[in-house]
Amino acid sequence: MLDSGVSDPGQHRTTTVEKGSFCSARCSCGWRGPARRSRDKARTDAAGHAGGTGCAASPSE
Repeated sequence: MLDSGVSDPGQHRTTTVEKGSFCSARCSCGWRGPARRSRDKARTDAAGHAGGTGCAASPSE
């Protein structure tokens, strides 16, 4: 599991989770990225979300 290491409670804390041959990004706010076969793409999803490009009011988009 990859952790963004963000310690500020107001910021998003992202991780990647592996399930079988798929990897997906998740966030402390409830957001989940799509399942990917590429860990690198899942990390990119997490970085994009943590950077503010994927933050939305509704979780699990």
